[in-house]
Amino acid sequence: MHKKIGIIGGMSPESTVEYYQYITRTYTQRFGDYGYPDILIYSVSFQPYVDWPNQDRWDLVAAGLSEAAQQLAKAGADFIIIATNTMHLVFDQVQASVNVPMISLLDAVGDVIQARQFTTVGLLGTRFTMEQTFYHDALTQRGISVLVPDAADRVIVNRVIYEELTAGHIRDESRAEYIRIIQQLSKQGAQGVILGCTEIPLLVKESDVGLPLFDTTVIHAEAALRYAVAPQEA
Repeated sequence: MHKKIGIIGGMSPESTVEYYQYITRTYTQRFGDYGYPDILIYSVSFQPYVDWPNQDRWDLVAAGLSEAAQQLAKAGADFIIIATNTMHLVFDQVQASVNVPMISLLDAVGDVIQARQFTTVGLLGTRFTMEQTFYHDALTQRGISVLVPDAADRVIVNRVIYEELTAGHIRDESRAEYIRIIQQLSKQGAQGVILGCTEIPLLVKESDVGLPLFDTTVIHAEAALRYAVAPQEA
């Protein structure tokens, strides 16, 4: 039997759907049947997870996500993922609140970048993801340097995420801005760019920029699928 996947979602609905579709569709394409793992989704109300970070109340973020993780564990999840980048700032606190394993997006992304033998990457995401140190800390331990856009471009990246992408709005003018920003990171030495918000792949693709892009949604969902179908240890 496959392991039962627990997903903490809702941050935003768009990215949660992408995780679900990737896991189920990829399983069927890979194995030729519909025997994909059971999936439990705890979809939180997004508004507090917009408000609390803006208020620097990461303690409330950790408490809320811990409650969601505990509910998934009680419902029978064999392991849990948080379907968003920014909230991995409190990953360790959430993991400590449950007795089932969690798969870190940061670890999954780091594994993929290391496999490409890249030493310098750009990072796009919410302002918290770009300006807090949790991404930098995780990748620096692997010998990977992280570049972020300048302050003005960070404002643009963050605004597009919260005002457009999380609401499902895809705008050509925003795509053009992201392409410009990614190209600037490339000029600064980025060998590839982490799309460090699970909605960004809805807007920009590798074919738009001619540079390797690390789609954190796909990477994380793939890690969850692989873990779910891996043989159980005796």
